[in-house]
Amino acid sequence: MASVMVKVKQKQIAQLIAHGKRLDGREPNDYRPIKIEVGVIEKAEGSARVKIGNTEVLVGTKVDVGEPFPDTPEEGVLTVNAELVPLASPSFETGPPDENSIELARIVDRGIRESKAIATEELCLEPGKKVIIVFIDVYVLNHDGNLIDASALAALAAIMNTKMPKYEIVNGEVKKKPGYIPLPIRNYPVPATFAKINGKMIVDPWLEEEQVMDARLTMTFDKDGNICAIQKGGIGHFTVQQILDAAKIGQQKSADIRKLVVKE
Repeated sequence: MASVMVKVKQKQIAQLIAHGKRLDGREPNDYRPIKIEVGVIEKAEGSARVKIGNTEVLVGTKVDVGEPFPDTPEEGVLTVNAELVPLASPSFETGPPDENSIELARIVDRGIRESKAIATEELCLEPGKKVIIVFIDVYVLNHDGNLIDASALAALAAIMNTKMPKYEIVNGEVKKKPGYIPLPIRNYPVPATFAKINGKMIVDPWLEEEQVMDARLTMTFDKDGNICAIQKGGIGHFTVQQILDAAKIGQQKSADIRKLVVKE
């Protein structure tokens, strides 16, 4: 009986979207309410919690000193990890990261990296030897759809909240100086995620919409409205016109959401 009820509800969702409506009353291009809190983890260098509707994500950052990558000897290092906490959804399991958590981390990483949100050249302490490493850890606390936008937004808020120690090189060794400084942030990437259902495009799909979607498209926009990253998911496809339409809508949505993080 339960499975029948689920199928009936999924059919209802798809039918409503085909007529430009959504089960939760939103318009096709409406986001759920967004709430952002920063500085929520006392012992982290930076942190943020983001809720989009009932979806909730926590991000913490850590700053450490290590070696640069051989191909970028004068730049700091960025590393992003995502954990789908089992308590957040019945579909999440304990164990090593699965393909969903790996994809989520990569999308968050790509938006920050490709927009050059962090001025990594300013994180170099000694070229080829010592640089600052920024760890971004994403924890999904409650899964009700659109984890990508919630995670990326929380990551952006967290790095903007991050304070790192002052370092100097003394006789070849890294020493901490008194005080802290902000991470050198120069861009503010914000994604917009779309789902295609029954040939129609909607933004910010919640969980039950994701369960019936044919495909997913995420576009990340930098502070100037330029696309800096794209990720497609699902087995369905998008037409050229749908991609162009998504880019136009996403550009405006990302600009509106960015105002919640970047205060003028």
